[in-house]
Amino acid sequence: MADDGFFQRAYDIVRQVPEGRVTTYGQVARMMGEPRKARYVGFAMHSSPGMKGGVPCHRVVFADGSLAPGFAFGGPEKQRRMLEAEGVGFLPSGKVDMSRFSWEA
Repeated sequence: MADDGFFQRAYDIVRQVPEGRVTTYGQVARMMGEPRKARYVGFAMHSSPGMKGGVPCHRVVFADGSLAPGFAFGGPEKQRRMLEAEGVGFLPSGKVDMSRFSWEA
């Protein structure tokens, strides 16, 4: 696949996100030097091997703290449970509290 190199670079960054923290698709894209490719990061996360491949893609959320409606490994409810199990807190709106749980690389 033509995107394998891009996907692997995205996975390498997401593997660095510590438990109990989240990052955004846009942050990953910027860290890759591809600031306009947040959507491609989303494609990479959707295609990732998940935790089996050591890619904690559940730790990647939208910039406003929203969860991915198409979370590849069980939907946003599963993503929320995984994040809560790591200690990530949510606002009453259902979004991740980005002011407290955003990862600063």
